[in-house]
Amino acid sequence: MARERSGRTARHLVLVARLRHLREGAGLSVPQVATQLGWHPSTLRRLEQAQTSLDVGQVSALLDLYGAGAAETDDIMGRLNAANMPGWWHPWRDAMAPWLMDLMSVESAASVVRTWHPALVPLLLRTPAYAMAVDEVMFPERDAAERQRRADFLVERQKRLQEQQTRLWAVLPVTALRCRVGDDEVMREQVRMLQQTSERGDVTMQLHPEYAPPHPLTGIPALSLYRVEIREIADHVVREGGLPGTAEVWDSPHPVQTYQGMLDVSCVMAIRPARTREVLQDEYDRKWA
Repeated sequence: MARERSGRTARHLVLVARLRHLREGAGLSVPQVATQLGWHPSTLRRLEQAQTSLDVGQVSALLDLYGAGAAETDDIMGRLNAANMPGWWHPWRDAMAPWLMDLMSVESAASVVRTWHPALVPLLLRTPAYAMAVDEVMFPERDAAERQRRADFLVERQKRLQEQQTRLWAVLPVTALRCRVGDDEVMREQVRMLQQTSERGDVTMQLHPEYAPPHPLTGIPALSLYRVEIREIADHVVREGGLPGTAEVWDSPHPVQTYQGMLDVSCVMAIRPARTREVLQDEYDRKWA
């Protein structure tokens, strides 16, 4: 029985990648495997895309057909239960857009998350109050309970990233700190939180000064790049900026490398990280001291 929809996990992605590599190593196409096993081709496609749980009988049949060795067979079969377990985010699926549910497997395995926002504090650096205030404007149809739920999920994401020692590298224009989100207390708390976060060793924060020349991310919507050290899981890029609640997600080399290059140049052109605290203090003193 397929598990309740909660998005793929990193363990699941690793196993289906191994199964796909075994098929390719055996010189078999998806239709060929489906014909030999009496399956519909979509059954194998869904399995290889981690769209369904890993059934013991199906996986065993695939390993036999691919001629997997005893050690590899035992290893893969021994990992099935863990791969079929839902991710920690399973109870939070009501607070996520569908695209985010599938991305959580990548975030849970990321060693580095790089993020850019052209006008606001990037999501993973927001306080709950700031996040709820943004939600109130972007999604006016949501009630207070929904906004609180989404903010609680954001706090849990931030906590998990810190626990798994994921490095967060954010770049944003200094004018994003002046975009009024919520009331004075919301803004004051957000800037204070950024000051505290900038002191952490696992966070790098860079700001583009006002009146600075254009850089590669000028005009680009909110962007996140997920770097994963697990070879079976590709790096991902997420670009928001379309209809609210939607995003484009890529894991192919060209867009990932292109956006990584744009981030690299933008960071070179931004204020050095060593000066971030000073700039944040100036912004705080200018308005909130």
